[in-house]
Amino acid sequence: MSATLGTLLKELDPDLKIVVFERLGDVAQESSNAWNNAGTGHAALCELNYMPDAANPAKAVDINEQFQVSRQLWASFIEKGILDEAKTFINATPHMTFVRGEKDVAYLRDRYETLRKQPLFSGIEYSEDSRVINQWAPLLMQKRKAGEPFAATRVPAGTDVDFGAITRQLFAHLTNNGVDLRLDTEVKKLKRQSDGSWQVRYRRRIGSAPGQINAKFVFVGAGGWAIKLLQSSGIPEISGYGVFPIGGQFLKTTNPDLVARHQAKVYSQAAVGAPPMSVPHLDARMVDGDGALMFGPFATFSPKFLKQGRLFDIVQQVRLSNIGSMLKVGLTNFSLVKYLAGELLKSHARKLDSLREFMPTAKAEDWELIQAGQRAQVMKGGKLQFGTEVVASADGSIAGLLGASPGASTTVSIMLTLIDQCFADRQDEWRPLLEELIPTLGKRLNDDDALATQTLANTAGALGINP
Repeated sequence: MSATLGTLLKELDPDLKIVVFERLGDVAQESSNAWNNAGTGHAALCELNYMPDAANPAKAVDINEQFQVSRQLWASFIEKGILDEAKTFINATPHMTFVRGEKDVAYLRDRYETLRKQPLFSGIEYSEDSRVINQWAPLLMQKRKAGEPFAATRVPAGTDVDFGAITRQLFAHLTNNGVDLRLDTEVKKLKRQSDGSWQVRYRRRIGSAPGQINAKFVFVGAGGWAIKLLQSSGIPEISGYGVFPIGGQFLKTTNPDLVARHQAKVYSQAAVGAPPMSVPHLDARMVDGDGALMFGPFATFSPKFLKQGRLFDIVQQVRLSNIGSMLKVGLTNFSLVKYLAGELLKSHARKLDSLREFMPTAKAEDWELIQAGQRAQVMKGGKLQFGTEVVASADGSIAGLLGASPGASTTVSIMLTLIDQCFADRQDEWRPLLEELIPTLGKRLNDDDALATQTLANTAGALGINP
């Protein structure tokens, strides 16, 4: 998020002075790190949680629209030399959905009938034929029980994205263009000054030397820690917000035989009570040029808001304005609590059993358990929200991002919304520049079949992701 916003602002106004604070020794070590997320270019091609009603594609289409904006900006950044060649961060990887049981098969069939009429989903395929599904993803079908109802959809134009690579490349470009990136530096407090600017107080993690600077605008792109810093700023807009941390683990294999036989991202239905980010999936990954498969996620719990956060994070967020909402979330989400408890009690053997529901031939010796990133889900008004939300001050001088999925895939749209909110006085000046970077800015592709087809083809060619 921070890398994208910084790069956009620098393109819009090269004279801006930008300072970036990163508390770790390098960028992209938390949620953007390739092994801390599933790398899915979230476009609702395979994720059922974006379309619980098989007859209503509105949210799925909206997510896809946002991902197309990201694709356009990445293509422009490659052309301008801001990003390296596309294969360093994005690869064509079909997106599939695989379900079992009569109820889920009927749902998936109805979902397919709805989506195939949408221009952004025009390439979607559906099958209940084991021979066809075996061609799409052989590991799903080997030694599967006879007579079991199952079905799958497939979109060949899906992608696998290394968001860590994008982040590192954007920051490399920024630092080469005068941006001051300060690593191992933790922001401790944000304080509004009498002139409306913000004093950013920080401390070096090596040597503990304190420091401070003043800024006219501050973006808090601190993942789960964003709420702590926004609370320290005192802006009334953060009142009432809380966050609930959920971690995750994946089973991972780099066995070249398995990797070669599963070239897709395959999603299924979430367990009852599970948060949407816990939808089980068997994913092909490409990280730093090497292939791998990941299966999961398996939910974990830690009071930390970041993978490298602090044990008291969950307590330090408590305020009079949010404690009632947080307690209500705890009292009204018994299914989530039950799900998390069950996940925490799962042995390694049971996690492998979950994998075998996808891949019946899975062998324990091929798979290792890795810890993924921490997600901090938004709590507001007594409800647990599964999305991303920009929180900005009324004067637009400070903004931050709360929430998780679909997150990175829709970064560009989220940051454009933030720019609209926080730099409203420069919109007329910046609009033509943004339209050069994102040719369909402000247009709904799904409402224009020809424009959707042309835009998908243009970005697929520029990003080398023709299926």
